[in-house]
Parts: sequence; structure tokens; C-alpha cells
Amino acid sequence: MSRLLTSVLAVALLFGALTALPTIRHEDVRPTNYAVNRVAVIGDSYTTGGDEGGSGPKGWPSQVWKSLAHSGIAVTPMVAAEGGAGYCTRGNRGSVFEDLTIRAVKPNDALVVFFGSRNDMDVDPTRLSVAMFGTFKLARQIARSAKFLVIGPAWPTADPPPAIRRIRDVLGYQAELAGATFVDPIAARWFVGSPDLIGEDGVHPTDAGHTYMAGKIAPLIGAQLNPY
Repeated sequence: MSRLLTSVLAVALLFGALTALPTIRHEDVRPTNYAVNRVAVIGDSYTTGGDEGGSGPKGWPSQVWKSLAHSGIAVTPMVAAEGGAGYCTRGNRGSVFEDLTIRAVKPNDALVVFFGSRNDMDVDPTRLSVAMFGTFKLARQIARSAKFLVIGPAWPTADPPPAIRRIRDVLGYQAELAGATFVDPIAARWFVGSPDLIGEDGVHPTDAGHTYMAGKIAPLIGAQLNPY
């Protein structure tokens, strides 16, 4: 009899605890979307960072991902960048942008970003145009539904040499053919009048320069992605 009474009391206590739980309304349950935007970035030393600044978390890519996360945009990044590399010019590890594209771009990418490169200054324009076309075509074959964001070469002064302007012009043309969004740092005067953003070598951005680039690039990438 005592066992039966104990069981009844236990059931009663359990029922009371359950009924005391707050009622969960449908509108209180917010579905969580775990899908993220895959972003591939191909670039040169302006992306890798180096002795002058921008290494690791101080580089513009890391700062951009953090900024986008604060804005509610989840990103899974893949960065393939190499100092000295360009569309035709091989970098310090022997790669051109096409090689970096193979490493970074995946079929489910939401966005592919190309940044640069001033390293193609000595390349014949026709050869450069062909290389750009081939690189964008390869990226499209891999990531068929991705958007493309192409950022031209940057220059720290208001009077870049003709070779840099030529790279910019050829790149803008090929970006248009590829259906990409093209951004021209030369026309936008990135770095102009701000010597503290460029290191003592007169070429590479400082930590402050990478923060500056992050401020420019984060909205460009964010505009191409859907917030979750």
C-alpha cells in the first residue's frame, strides 16, 4: 500500500512540475538558419599582408569577416593569395591568379572576389586580357551560380603610371564580360592623401591601411550576399 501511495505522489509531483512549465507560443520559436555564404578570395600581397602590416587578424579579410558577422551575415571564407602574383605574373610561390582560383573556388560558392593586381605592370595588354578572360571563365565553370566581385589594382597616389591604368582598363572590360561587379580603387582614390596607410616601402598597406581596406570592402561583399 505504501508503494502505491509513493507512486501516486511521484506522478502527482511530476504532473505538477510539467504543468508549471511556461507555455511556448509559436511566435516565440525562431528558426535557426545554419547555412552560410561561401566566399572565395583571390589576391596578391594586398590580401596576404606582410612585413608592413595586415598579417593574420589585422589583414583586411579577417576584419571583413568579423564586420559581416556583426551585421548578421555569416561567411565561410576561403582565401588564396600570394605576394607578387597577378593574372599573368607568377608570385613568390610560383602561382598566378588562375592557380589560386583552382585552390579557392568551390562549386557552392556564393561569391568569388578577385583583388589586384599591380604585379602585371610589365605584361603585354593582349596577353593580360586573355589571362583574365581565362581565369574568370575557369571560376565560372567551377562556381556556376556564384556572383563575382572584381577589385582593380590600387595605387597610393593620385597619379598612377600608365601601366597601372592599363591593367585597370583591361580588367574592367573583362569583368564586364564576366558579368562581375567591378570596383576601381584608382577612380575611388583609395589611399590618396593618407600616407599613414602605406608602409615605408611605398607599396604595401600598414595595419591602418588594412583596416581602411576592410572598411571599403566589407560593404562591397555584404551587398553581394544575403543576410541570414
